[in-house]
Amino acid sequence: MTGGATGIGAALSRRLARRGWTCILLGRREDPLRRLADEIDGEYEVCDIADREAVERAAASVQERHPAVALVVNNAGIPGRSDFLDVDPERAEQLIRINYLGSLWCARAFLPALEAARNANVVNVVSVAGTVAVGPYSASKHAQLALSRSLAVELRPRGIHVLTVIPGFVHTEGFPQDRLRRGRFGPLVVEPDYVAERIVRALDRGSKEIFIPWWYRPAAWIQAVAPGVVARLRSRRNAS
Repeated sequence: MTGGATGIGAALSRRLARRGWTCILLGRREDPLRRLADEIDGEYEVCDIADREAVERAAASVQERHPAVALVVNNAGIPGRSDFLDVDPERAEQLIRINYLGSLWCARAFLPALEAARNANVVNVVSVAGTVAVGPYSASKHAQLALSRSLAVELRPRGIHVLTVIPGFVHTEGFPQDRLRRGRFGPLVVEPDYVAERIVRALDRGSKEIFIPWWYRPAAWIQAVAPGVVARLRSRRNAS
């Protein structure tokens, strides 16, 4: 579970632990990882998923203890609230390394353990921003979405099921939504446990791709069917 110490990752880890899973949390900050691992009787590895070699070391350490891993959750991500013209170059690189490449490195590093488990699952937590054109963050999540859909095809013959999760606004430590929650768009914001519950339900059902909440799906349809509409709306916003 990457990004397992807080937000969606923590909520999902708690739900899985209550079902009897041994959860192994990956993240950059040891203190919150240790606290949650102690709470749910799990394990943790300090790892920066943007660093391919660090991911490979963490995966090797996990697989020494657990040769078969039945579930890998790529949940870690960082926000990027800026447009193409004003994004900091270093932040743009971090978005790609963490939001996209982190999922790629983890899927590759844990592949032997997933194959050993048989009938294993990979869960990629993307974002509705990955289905529409809204800046550098959207681009990083679009790449992760394409990766997830590609993995669903490539890993299926290996007995590995891929679930692509596309949430909208979720209030977490890394993605605070206080301003939205206080305003008229408050109903659009959900809590991490809401997302975690629906991920578990989707795994039980064998779903391939889910939007959370489901009514975000039309945004993806509009982008796919009428990209010019989205472009005009974005242009008006930038001009205002």
